[in-house]
Amino acid sequence: MTCLGDTLFPEVGRAVVTLLERLGQTVVFPETQTCCGQMHANAGFADDATRLLRGFVRTFDDPEFDAVVAPSGSCVAMIRHHYPRLAADSGDRELARRVGGLGGRVFEFSEFVVDQLGVEDVGAYYPHRVVYHPSCHALRTLRVGDAPLRLLRNVRGIALESLPEAEACCGFGGTFAVQNADVSAAMLTDKLSAIVQTGAEVCTALDSSCLMHIGGGLARLRSGVRTAHLAEILVATDNP
Repeated sequence: MTCLGDTLFPEVGRAVVTLLERLGQTVVFPETQTCCGQMHANAGFADDATRLLRGFVRTFDDPEFDAVVAPSGSCVAMIRHHYPRLAADSGDRELARRVGGLGGRVFEFSEFVVDQLGVEDVGAYYPHRVVYHPSCHALRTLRVGDAPLRLLRNVRGIALESLPEAEACCGFGGTFAVQNADVSAAMLTDKLSAIVQTGAEVCTALDSSCLMHIGGGLARLRSGVRTAHLAEILVATDNP
């Protein structure tokens, strides 16, 4: 569970668990998990990020777990691509070894479903016009490709709209939105304009952080467009 999921969007975590269990997976939620340390590392607090890295390894480097799945491209990118550097910089060879072994078992939610489970149709029903925003870390760092779109295209009842300039950042970027507020706001304005012009009812993405940023902008515009995490769409059915 990501920090935003734990504190602000618990429905996303519940959707992930529900869907994975429908797909025959046994889901375990270790209560000792904490933040992955991404915002600490981004802000220059490497020692604090490394402490959180150690906690992650203690919790998840367990043979009981075949895979670690998170509904966030940015958190998974932190673990797979930045943990090795932090561990190496710590000078702790054992930590670096464990991080190297664990990274290959950590997956973003949609890539796990499509690439690891080999499932593209999860039986979802979502009769709404939807536009998909590809979040930066999932797109550029994890390179999840079209896995989210393959899942969305198999949702019954959905009208999937094409987003102009889809690969443009929404402007959130964690601490970037705080440290570069004017630039962030300008980027968000462009993203909101693109979303609204599609006529979609719902904007979806892989990261609650992007959706929080976009959703706030859409609400301030009184656009009538709402946001939903990909997992929330995929868990929806027409069963009472």
